[in-house]
Amino acid sequence: MNVVHLISKKRDGGELTADEIGALITGYVRGDVPDYQMSAWAMAVFIRGMTVAETAALTEHMLHSGMTFEWPEGESPKVDKHSTGGIGDKVSLLLAPLLACCDLQVPMISGRGLGATGGTLDKLESIPGFRTNLNTAEFQDVCRRVGCVISGATADLVPADRKLYALRDVTGTVPSIPLITASIMSKKLAEGLDALVLDVKWGSGAFMKTLNEARALAKSMVDTGKRMGVPTAALLTDMNQPLGRMAGNAVEVNESVESLQGNGPADMMEVTLELGAELLVLANREKTAAAARHRLEKAISSGAGLEKFREMVAAQSGDLDAPRPVAPAHDVGSPWDGYVTSIDTERLGYAIIHLGGGRKQLNDKLDLSVGLEMLVRVGDAVEKGKPLVRVFAKPDALNEVKRDLLAAITIGDNRVEAPALIVERIA
Repeated sequence: MNVVHLISKKRDGGELTADEIGALITGYVRGDVPDYQMSAWAMAVFIRGMTVAETAALTEHMLHSGMTFEWPEGESPKVDKHSTGGIGDKVSLLLAPLLACCDLQVPMISGRGLGATGGTLDKLESIPGFRTNLNTAEFQDVCRRVGCVISGATADLVPADRKLYALRDVTGTVPSIPLITASIMSKKLAEGLDALVLDVKWGSGAFMKTLNEARALAKSMVDTGKRMGVPTAALLTDMNQPLGRMAGNAVEVNESVESLQGNGPADMMEVTLELGAELLVLANREKTAAAARHRLEKAISSGAGLEKFREMVAAQSGDLDAPRPVAPAHDVGSPWDGYVTSIDTERLGYAIIHLGGGRKQLNDKLDLSVGLEMLVRVGDAVEKGKPLVRVFAKPDALNEVKRDLLAAITIGDNRVEAPALIVERIA
């Protein structure tokens, strides 16, 4: 294989064959293709893009660079959800047990915080004893026994993505839609899925800042899922303000438990139910989205969803009833009267990181007790001195964070309309 030729071909706008892409990925994982050549190829892709066929070939060869989950015939359909990340996004904690109550199995491989966004594994580790490092046999056993499992990726799952992502992170090629698509879809399809739903977020707290960027990414991933033979749909959802009220780690688990008890914030429940309905229809467990929503709502009202979550936590060595420490609460008041006109949601995420709730360095130890509670949303009227945000933190960390929080929330003289929560469906 002539790697220089492949780099030049892509740089000049040529389309690579599936065999050329396969040889490149195999050589890179094996160590025959050095990082500097792979960096040049990734930059060529970043500049020139890839066709749907190239993206699917890249996904497939990354997928088969390591082990994939195999499931016996005749079991319940295997489904999953992937979110592109946002502040306060705890949907996975609700959706996995709810789907398991609806004759589906959810083998969910999740990750840690990335940039300003929180990580599902970090949130779950605020539950005392909860294990996020299950091996392959344990992962599959919990999925079969309970119906849902949420754990981190094992070392032998999609090693090509692990190597390529680390390279993209230091070469400025992370925002490439084909490379994002292959990264996400290779990991998800390695779970051996029968259906997949994608929550592609856009806005100030998302990686995709514009709706057009989010739409392009969603279409790329849905097209790739289709070419790989997995029914896939995507919802474009708003991240111009946090999802739900709580953002952090322990506070988000607490809100998830309250939501499974039927007391969840309206926006978070809407996204959860819509994503779940998509999967129930895609997996042929319900014929209509309305019937699917009703089934999910019944799992909440009956208490089955919370019991399933408790069962999953116990199966992964956690104790849902053990105390989850939360730092002392402090309210941040509005500096004047007016209306909330916008929220810099990414800035809120970085405020949580500053409090210790997210990582500045890879090996940072998290303070799982810190976080925020949003007391206002875009469009709300506010009065001078009335609380905008409740901060869970040690008192000595408040002053600098308070400045960031006030800078993140814009208050104007005129009321604005709240942004639409679910903007579009792509399938």
